[in-house]
Amino acid sequence: MRYLRLKRKKDFSKTVKSGKRLYASSLTVVYFPAKQTKMAVCVGKKYGKSVERNRIKRLLREAFRTQEGEICVPCHILLIPKISKSYEYGVFKRDIEKLLRREKLIETQSA
Repeated sequence: MRYLRLKRKKDFSKTVKSGKRLYASSLTVVYFPAKQTKMAVCVGKKYGKSVERNRIKRLLREAFRTQEGEICVPCHILLIPKISKSYEYGVFKRDIEKLLRREKLIETQSA
């Protein structure tokens, strides 16, 4: 399954206003049930210069990409990182998986 990017202002507004927020140590995830899975990353200027912001976006997109095949409930997902001194792919991946599993958006692996 390939996710699409959440682009329209209408979709952003609906997700932010009506979506459910999930919190982890490195990021906040906002999701809203929809017909098709779409994802967006919100990284504002308070996160640093464009080089740092683009790196954060790349890390978040890749961390989400590794989990996207397991998503069983189509929804709009908004990823918002928390301000930190350093950002790591492994931390983002762990937190995204933990939050999506907790909300049962990812299929649990059977032994």
